[in-house]
Amino acid sequence: MNMTDKVIYDGTLEKVTHKEIFSKTIAELAAADKDVVYLDADLMNSSGGYNLWKSNPKQAINCGVAEADMIGIAAGMALTGKKPYAHSFGPFASRRCYDQVFLSVGYSRNSVRIFGSDAGVTAAYNGGTHMPFEDMALMRAVPGSTVLDISDGVMLRKVLPAIKDRPGLTYYRSTRKQFKAIYSDDADIQIGRANVLREGADVAIIASGLMVGEALEAHEILKSEGITARVVDMFTVKPADAATIIESVKATGAVVTAENHNVIGGLADAVAQVILSEIVTPCPVPFERVGVFEEFGQVGPQDYLQRHFGLTAANIVEAAKRAMAKKGVLKIS
Repeated sequence: MNMTDKVIYDGTLEKVTHKEIFSKTIAELAAADKDVVYLDADLMNSSGGYNLWKSNPKQAINCGVAEADMIGIAAGMALTGKKPYAHSFGPFASRRCYDQVFLSVGYSRNSVRIFGSDAGVTAAYNGGTHMPFEDMALMRAVPGSTVLDISDGVMLRKVLPAIKDRPGLTYYRSTRKQFKAIYSDDADIQIGRANVLREGADVAIIASGLMVGEALEAHEILKSEGITARVVDMFTVKPADAATIIESVKATGAVVTAENHNVIGGLADAVAQVILSEIVTPCPVPFERVGVFEEFGQVGPQDYLQRHFGLTAANIVEAAKRAMAKKGVLKIS
């Protein structure tokens, strides 16, 4: 979906935190639909869900530090017709309770929405134990799942009601703080459809989540050097928008993926699987990955962590030049 006219990116952070957006939107959903129930693993104040619990305790449940129980409760409530939204920090909303997610939600075909907050390096000072680089890989492996990597607050505000009646497992990840502002308030966000944010003919940068802002900055750097990059927000990592991926390959002949996640099992694999399953020109396609390579998380400020793990606009620029060199149109030293 071409969204170039809906992009407000100028490199600045959003004025409202995702925690505030989540708190307000989940309360609105609960007020409008009595079947909406919010569950939390003792992090209601961290997510903003505390306000809903305080004002409407019948539709907000603190399950304590018991993530597996929380998912079991959510699955049981779904069986009775409720529409549960469950939250914990990313690693605890995914790997700690994965068996319950796989069996009680996925295998049992229950409809549950799981929010993994502080994705990847946005966990910052909470450190390696709280820093999920594998959550999308786990959730993508559940048959029938939907996996979303939220790129800004406008998207979060639009996605929350959009998944209310969506069948099956929906996992969405974001920050509790702010990302760089990407979309105007009237942007049309549709699950399953990628958004083309910038047009270009030399290389396609397919990004998700935190890395969308970095991709847009990389676009500007490359433009100053006479290189045009197509920037795609592939926020629906599963099911990935195959048509836009193939269109981007044909338009540019080279691809870079950028994600705040392990390069195994996340966006890079989703894009590669589409390319490998289709007959496209050029073939083979020059393909570079920006993401986390064989490392665990660690403690530190987010800007430091982005540099350490290679999750910056500069890293995307380098990857774009490598991809272009592979297709023979750019020489790099």
